[in-house]
Amino acid sequence: MEGEPLCKRQKLTSDANGNLGCAKDASVQASDSVEGVKQPTDQCDGALSAELYKQQVMRQKYGADLSAEQQLQWLHSSQQASHQHHEQRHGSNLPQNLAPDPQQWHTLLQPADTTAQVTAQQEQEQQQQPLIPMGAYTQREQHLQQQEAAGELEFAYVLNDGQPINMIRLIGLKVIFSKQLPNMPKEYICRLLLDRRHHSCALVDKTGAVLGGITYRVFPQQGFGEIAFCAVAASQQVRGFGTRLMNHTKAFARDKDNITHFLTYADNNAVGYFTKQGFTREITLPRERWVGYIKDYDGGTLMECILHAKVPYIDLVNTIRIQKEYLDGEIRKLSNSHVVHPGVKRQLMPLDHARIKQIAVRVDPAAIPGVIEAGWTPPGKPGYRLVLKDGNVVEPTHSNLHIYMGELLQAIDDLDDAWPFRAPVDAQEALDYYDIIMDPVDLSLVAARMKTQQYYISLEMFVADIRKMCDNCRYYNAQTTPYYQCATRLQQFMESYLDKSVVEATS
Repeated sequence: MEGEPLCKRQKLTSDANGNLGCAKDASVQASDSVEGVKQPTDQCDGALSAELYKQQVMRQKYGADLSAEQQLQWLHSSQQASHQHHEQRHGSNLPQNLAPDPQQWHTLLQPADTTAQVTAQQEQEQQQQPLIPMGAYTQREQHLQQQEAAGELEFAYVLNDGQPINMIRLIGLKVIFSKQLPNMPKEYICRLLLDRRHHSCALVDKTGAVLGGITYRVFPQQGFGEIAFCAVAASQQVRGFGTRLMNHTKAFARDKDNITHFLTYADNNAVGYFTKQGFTREITLPRERWVGYIKDYDGGTLMECILHAKVPYIDLVNTIRIQKEYLDGEIRKLSNSHVVHPGVKRQLMPLDHARIKQIAVRVDPAAIPGVIEAGWTPPGKPGYRLVLKDGNVVEPTHSNLHIYMGELLQAIDDLDDAWPFRAPVDAQEALDYYDIIMDPVDLSLVAARMKTQQYYISLEMFVADIRKMCDNCRYYNAQTTPYYQCATRLQQFMESYLDKSVVEATS
């Protein structure tokens, strides 16, 4: 009976390839009978199932080589053989719902029309879409949606209702699950697939071949479903089919089966996949609704997915696009970050240095388009004063700043420890120096930059260059070398000079 407790259930696992399936419980025998299952051995429709299985294998192997007429002829002969088999065993005609006429088979064999043209309304909608960057998930989902619209792919809702097309797809799913889940007994897979309490979502290409699917059992009175199998053919891996397949399964389960939750037991290899599909370890479904209907496994992780009534699972791309458009519109109301201003052409001026021959001309930030509009304001007066060599305390204006930096640079250059830094490092002596040091600095470079009167617009920039010069030396040379020790003493001298000659501004 529907909704009856079933304590001996399966555990969802994955093989070495990451394919998901249900692990056969030791207490469940492959020969156990399940209510509602069509046994494919001694029943009349068992012969037809065998023929349908042969037909599915034939289509997967020769579908691109046989014409529709040849396939129709082969299927018609298979139907006659099945009919004779039934008459020999039961002495009656084949049931009508299991004996499609040749015209019906011909219809089933026709491939989907891939030449369908996009309507003018769809083209107009595509043109009106804003140029908002799409993520990898959106791009993959949109591509699969286009394949579905063109008839290259189909996600079908499959039941064991005796319909020929559903029987073909169920046998196709059985083939996929058997190949991708080699540890699952084939009899067990077949028994669950053909159990009418289990429903499936099959991924089918334009030739009718089954490429993958998900099978789940429905508990209508409890309002939830339990996933039993999930696999995609090895040749179709890493194409986004797993996510799209799960989205269609959620839509079918919610809209056709009227269930609100999915439950499944997953091992460590399967937890990652289900987490990406919206499953969580937190079970919100009341315990009395599922305890006793699925078995609690040691070592397995019970996971749940809530099927929301208003989420368009098969059209998430459009939903994400609408959300992005809304957020983009709200952001534009608050800022002008979407406005792109023309750039500033970079200008260079000559530099008197042994290695670096040019330097960029300083650009006033206020002259850059969009800077003022973005809220930039000129910096205020520095909170310090400079003590020059003659003892005068002055404001750090542009001219006073360069006088002070010139005095500090001369004091550093007069040091005995400054000899390694007066000229650029010779690449002939240190062959790998410029491969290791990406931003080399020396005293002659600092002097050349000062000479332009445009590079050092603050004392902090000057001090940063001297510190960078010392850091480069200590990074390249060992601690026991004289170069390392000279860099340390030179930086200590500069820090002491700054402490004495830079004083806090008084109001």
